Amino acid sequence: MKKIFIAALCVACTFVGLQARVWEPDVLGDGYEMSYVDQGSDYSGSVRSTVVRKLSPCGGNRGVLYVHGFNDYFFQKEMGDMFVDSCYNFYAVDLRKYGRSIMRGQKKFQVRDMHEYFADIDSALSCMKRDGIEEVILMGHSTGGLTTALYMNESPDPSIKALILNSPFLDWNQSSFQEKLLIPVVDTFGGIFPDMAISQGDSRGYSESLLKRYGGEWEYNTDWKLEVSPDVDTGWIRAIDLAQGILQNDPHIGVPVLLMHSDRSVKEGDPSATYGEADAVLDVEDISRYGHRLGIMVTEITVNGGLHDLVLSRQEVREALYEYMFGWLSRQGL
Repeated sequence: MKKIFIAALCVACTFVGLQARVWEPDVLGDGYEMSYVDQGSDYSGSVRSTVVRKLSPCGGNRGVLYVHGFNDYFFQKEMGDMFVDSCYNFYAVDLRKYGRSIMRGQKKFQVRDMHEYFADIDSALSCMKRDGIEEVILMGHSTGGLTTALYMNESPDPSIKALILNSPFLDWNQSSFQEKLLIPVVDTFGGIFPDMAISQGDSRGYSESLLKRYGGEWEYNTDWKLEVSPDVDTGWIRAIDLAQGILQNDPHIGVPVLLMHSDRSVKEGDPSATYGEADAVLDVEDISRYGHRLGIMVTEITVNGGLHDLVLSRQEVREALYEYMFGWLSRQGL
């Protein structure tokens, strides 16, 4: 009786999900579509995620699911097109309180536990399965890299066959004093007073290296990806710190992992030109230190001249990156 009840419940959930999917043209145009997913309510009210897709004319049962980072959303159309042109169906998720998913009155980018995002990933995977996708490559950038690595470490969906990490946020880019003493104190406060604001400093150098108006190559919605990274809060810091602790102390990802990062990080006092050829957000040595421990099948590549978001690097850098990435996927049988 119990097995029959569970089976009936699963069928009912699937039916509800099928009824909820409505695809609309996405702001990116050119065949991209989007669909909102109601994720119920949390400590701040109603929340939703958004799935974006572009199906490959090749058809097939392979797909990529991309998860963005902090102060970000999916706008990397060139990357999506590269996958589609290489016969991968492409999907991305704007997580709750990010990008397309932001709802009136919400505090952007707010999170109390990184596990909150697992439902957003699961919803996107459900969309992919309804489209006939049976083999998934999960890809995460920065905080999205932390989230996807945590997901694969704890509750991986069996359809996911590989994980690609683009400059994952696996450790704080802070001084030894801040990491060993200050962050644990903030972490403790975050469990009691999660709404205390913490400044992130001026991140304008990175955004100016990206935006066309400042000489970069890219255009994006600066209401969704702010030019200056906003204050976070103690609850956000606690969520990040706990997730990093899990991956640093008990990593056991069971699928092949492609770990990608720049060859250098921007340091205090570096000339402004450095922002166009280095990681201006994270410490690449930390990414390497913790990234290669994530599983027994980790391939690490260093991208010379790469930005924090490697797929937004200058053209010759990202062309070489895509060539390697597709070669790696081919070697995995994907």
